[in-house]
Amino acid sequence: MIVRVAERAASARSVERVIVATDDERVCLAVRAAGFEAVMTRAEHRSGSDRVAEVARELVDFTCIVNLQGDEPLISPQTIERAVRALIADRRAQVVTCYERIAEPGEVLDPDVVKIVIDERGYALYFSRAPIPFPRDAVQRYGSLEEALRAEPALLATFRKHTGLYAYRRDFLLEYSQERASDLECIESLEQLRALGMGARIRAIEVNAPTIGVDTFEDLMRVRAIWERGESEERINLAGGGDA
Repeated sequence: MIVRVAERAASARSVERVIVATDDERVCLAVRAAGFEAVMTRAEHRSGSDRVAEVARELVDFTCIVNLQGDEPLISPQTIERAVRALIADRRAQVVTCYERIAEPGEVLDPDVVKIVIDERGYALYFSRAPIPFPRDAVQRYGSLEEALRAEPALLATFRKHTGLYAYRRDFLLEYSQERASDLECIESLEQLRALGMGARIRAIEVNAPTIGVDTFEDLMRVRAIWERGESEERINLAGGGDA
């Protein structure tokens, strides 16, 4: 799977160099055997961004570092390109990340699906494994969020899920890695909450095409089924049903 992620990154026109950062020698060997660059890092990093920062310290000629998580084998190269362009264009942002619309009620309730709330200017306000924003009035009408989503399908439009991609300004990434893990980061197990706690502006953009983050065995089976069918990833509605 990690090789497929590297292939997606290499297909993005704005990416000059693809490096897989890992503390697992098996991953390192597999990546190098596929012809990609891999770097062994320390094992004690708390987050993927901390691991990427270790490598970024040596990349003095680069001002933008993209952290593409290894569980995103279907990420669109165009999404990566859009994230880099957004970071270059927005001088106020230290980080750019991505989101997509939630199409299934089960994703709202699933703690493995990270939700994002965005302000009117397009910056992230918060990330959570809990359903945010919480539709209080609808829940009061129907007794639970699950029932509210079933009774009022339009509520789904208020939710967005986070995609595992970050485009960092290198200087900020190095600063980020020197900060201790914040309390909120530890509680939610979400690395981006450290950046928010530091006062960073995180620009959030919509993905070019839907994707599947492989967080569970069921996710892996869905992705493998897509690969085995040999269908064009850009045309599959990953949420189920119809062309994207």
